[in-house]
Amino acid sequence: MDVIVDRIEEDFAVVEIEKGNMSKIPLELVPNVKEGDVVTITINRDKFVDRKNTIEELMNSVFE
Repeated sequence: MDVIVDRIEEDFAVVEIEKGNMSKIPLELVPNVKEGDVVTITINRDKFVDRKNTIEELMNSVFE
């Protein structure tokens, strides 16, 4: 999903999402962003699975 940076307010980038709705994103997640920039938001399921597997392995090693 692409969002457009409308403006910067304090520690947030105010972005326009679908249908003209606005939302805030903490600037720490989009450093150096400027008004008018397009930010692409993606979901990475592969990294989720990797993290889940790592946590399960750690839990198994602790509770064995």
